[in-house]
Amino acid sequence: MKDLLTALRTPRGIVVAALLVLLGVLPLLTQAFDQRYVLSIGTRVVIWSIAAMSLNLILGYGGLVSFGHAVFFGIGGYTVGILAHHDVFSGWIQWPLGLLVCALWAAAVGALSLRTRGLYFIMITLAFAQLVFYVGVGLEAYGGDDGLNIARRSVFSGLIDLRHRPTFYWLCYALLLATTFGLWRIVNSRFGMVLRGAKSNETRMLALGFPVFRYRLTAFVISGTLGGLSGLLLANHDAYISPSMMSWVKSGDLIVIVVLGGMGSLTGPIFGAIAFFVLEESLKPLIDLGRKGWGEYWQIVFGPLLILVALYARGGIDSLLGRPPRSGGGHG
Repeated sequence: MKDLLTALRTPRGIVVAALLVLLGVLPLLTQAFDQRYVLSIGTRVVIWSIAAMSLNLILGYGGLVSFGHAVFFGIGGYTVGILAHHDVFSGWIQWPLGLLVCALWAAAVGALSLRTRGLYFIMITLAFAQLVFYVGVGLEAYGGDDGLNIARRSVFSGLIDLRHRPTFYWLCYALLLATTFGLWRIVNSRFGMVLRGAKSNETRMLALGFPVFRYRLTAFVISGTLGGLSGLLLANHDAYISPSMMSWVKSGDLIVIVVLGGMGSLTGPIFGAIAFFVLEESLKPLIDLGRKGWGEYWQIVFGPLLILVALYARGGIDSLLGRPPRSGGGHG
């Protein structure tokens, strides 16, 4: 906790704290200026930040490039959608079950894929994700490729009303803060040091007697479970699920967000998610001014911008603020 307070006193820490405060009061600002659409974008930013942070745990700190991480989006979302389709709206059932299924799937996929390295690991995670994707396409009873509308958001016995947009946003925001703090504790613990050490030199860590496979598998399960949490939130936000939630395109978007914000940085995914959605929402109308209907191809402009970030800000947006003080050998 002392290290955290020290980090908050730095210029970078002040910027991060100010950003989190701004996100915290976003519903009040959007209500004051009557900009409800901005609140919807902000909610998506927070949800995708959680998903990107979950990927960053294995990608930025573990060096494991998973090209199928969006599958946990889909598993979490489909758990909500399928149960709601059968008139089970209780969040006390939907959410724990969704997280459990994601954890079990992550454990099964991780147990197989983590025995490989490099390109083989990428292809195996992608293959498993595509398997689940095509299962979703084939679920005709739940909309198949067209997706499924969710009639009602998760219900928590009257304790919290997710139909109220500001309330739902603050729930997502609270979960983002909890995720940030939890991952901060993880990456600066012995577990996190072993994970980073295995990324740098796996042979040395094995020689020191650390069971690298078990550490990586645990990280993979934690990552998958948090990815499932973001899927639960996204399904409630959109009131809709479809196989596109877990396509390889969404996995690519998550990787882009992590790289854009800064891999191996705790708050980098938040910066990346904000930049990603701000660019999307600003580039679409700008391109439409040139030719109507071309706004959907905003990635054509976004691609070169990402290349510039890779060339001149290799640590992502987070590196522009300077790296935080080291704590236990890791980045905060």
